[in-house]
Amino acid sequence: MKLPIGRFQAPSWWRSSSPWLAGGTARQLPQTAPSKTSSPGPDVPPVTNTSRQQLQPEANNNSLQLSNPFVSPQLSISNSFLGSPIRTFVTSHNTQTTRRNSSDARRPSDKMPPFPMPPHDIWSQDAFQHPSYNPTTIPRRPHPQPQPGASNSTSSTRVNVNTRSSEPGPSDAVTKEFFKHSSAKRVNTDALISKALKEQYPHLELVVVPESLGYGNGCNLLAYAQGGHATFEVIDDKDGNNLPSSLEWLLYLPPSRRMDGNLGGLATVTNFGKYLYKWQGHEFIVYLVDGRDGVMPYPIKNYYVLAPQTYHVDQLVLAAGKWSSDLHEEVWVFDQGYWQKSHELFKSFRDASWENVILDEDMKKALIEDHLSFYNSKETYQNLKVPWKRGLIYYGPPGNGKTISIKATMNMLFQKDITTLYVRTLASFMGPEYSIQQIFGKAREYAPCYLVLEDLDTIVTDDVRSYFLNEMDGLKANDGIFIIGSTNHLDRLDPGISKRPSRFDRKYFFPDPNLEQRIAYCHFWQNKLKSNKEIDFPDQLCEAIAKITDKFSFAYIQEAFVAALLAIARRSDHRGSRKRDSVEALTEQLEDDWLGVVDDAEDDGDFKKLTLWVEIKKQIEILRDGMEEKN
Repeated sequence: MKLPIGRFQAPSWWRSSSPWLAGGTARQLPQTAPSKTSSPGPDVPPVTNTSRQQLQPEANNNSLQLSNPFVSPQLSISNSFLGSPIRTFVTSHNTQTTRRNSSDARRPSDKMPPFPMPPHDIWSQDAFQHPSYNPTTIPRRPHPQPQPGASNSTSSTRVNVNTRSSEPGPSDAVTKEFFKHSSAKRVNTDALISKALKEQYPHLELVVVPESLGYGNGCNLLAYAQGGHATFEVIDDKDGNNLPSSLEWLLYLPPSRRMDGNLGGLATVTNFGKYLYKWQGHEFIVYLVDGRDGVMPYPIKNYYVLAPQTYHVDQLVLAAGKWSSDLHEEVWVFDQGYWQKSHELFKSFRDASWENVILDEDMKKALIEDHLSFYNSKETYQNLKVPWKRGLIYYGPPGNGKTISIKATMNMLFQKDITTLYVRTLASFMGPEYSIQQIFGKAREYAPCYLVLEDLDTIVTDDVRSYFLNEMDGLKANDGIFIIGSTNHLDRLDPGISKRPSRFDRKYFFPDPNLEQRIAYCHFWQNKLKSNKEIDFPDQLCEAIAKITDKFSFAYIQEAFVAALLAIARRSDHRGSRKRDSVEALTEQLEDDWLGVVDDAEDDGDFKKLTLWVEIKKQIEILRDGMEEKN
């Protein structure tokens, strides 16, 4: 397989099972007995011994010199950035060059995505689920095959290295050179701090724990303690060189909203600190160090944990890491290419309930049952040998209850400990395909979960449709994922999305509300204004408003109420005082505690005295004129 440089992406088995690509070893506590052998994935090509040779470029061709023992058997390297139109092909046997405009120039056999795979992917759960993963060893590439004619002797070979020596001996030259090279000022903070800690605490084990690797990974030990799960205190020792025991920044945090006179607050950012950390009866010495070096464009903060045994550190990191990745009155929101936790969205749906959703009662019951039965039917799906996944589409004119129905469902599922994942956009610096990959990867991680794709027609465009469909029902299992998509324009969706049951199984239409639903919505507003003594809102007015809002959506009726109330408020402020409207109406109590109108609501005789009725009629007329112009 030939890959052009600059768009290189390692094969899937290599990325998911080789943590040394990111300069570290992925660690996971073994859950089962480790396997004795590891085998590569089915798409791994055999690697010959000849591919291990050091390859030299031809003279004067501006190609790259390669001596990496992990070079693929066949690799295409474009060196146009060197100013030469020559492409160099590295194979397991020779090196040849051809001009870019040559008709026999080799072409990449696989079309690669237009973005590089970020290094954090090697920390995903796929790395630990691959057949070649062995939890007790570093994953490696497959063993090279013997050359034809070579001896197939199975006798063992030794390198005479004692891996568990208990006696001190001469320093390893490579280790010494690495630390000499990496211990200059701010070149490699890990090397410098680790060396100093081992010299200061020779009898304690050292474990380096990143505070955050981005994308929801990492382990924040101090936040875990502040959450009430551990305790820590600052070690304020005296230094003879007058060095501070910690280095902190005091930051001003502006308020998210200034409407209520909020002045903001202060926060402390620690760049260097040392603590005595206590967790479940165990004590640890913890250093927090900000290291502004490495290959990342942002600073990296690491915890340096010292303890008599690494086992207790592993248990602490496992507990704190899980807590850090959990949601704490938050919702996972995908925006601008990465997942982030949103407390604002959490607050918005916690106030939503199905009791406040005005829909046809049969449709409302069907929606509730559709969701609850799915999450309660895992065994049924398994017994029927069908994938445990489901998808629904809400469609219809805007403003008729699709969003509030989704929020009510989110609140209902939150009470049953079902995680919601909300997608705002696929826009990303890595491209929409990468966003889709991250979205479904997070959904599989949190399954069973509720994946929300509002305005589905704007999210899944023609450019990413095939990639999206492949993630929905491709080779990867999506068990436990309930996908809900909403759209105002069902006709804009590809038939492969809107008409194929295995992807979105059912569609629910949200039409404009009928007379009964409009009356119910007016009663909803009547209840909201009950505490306002300046507004007279008798029960008869609900039916009167409902009758003149035919073909209005809930959003249009809401706008009529809001505009009318604002106009009344402005006029009241202008006059300084306003006489309260009054009206007497005959009503009767119905069996369902709803108030029925007895008099003729179409007669404006009594309503002319009501400021709300006079003003809302004006606003409804304005909105209807706008609707006619739009049509």
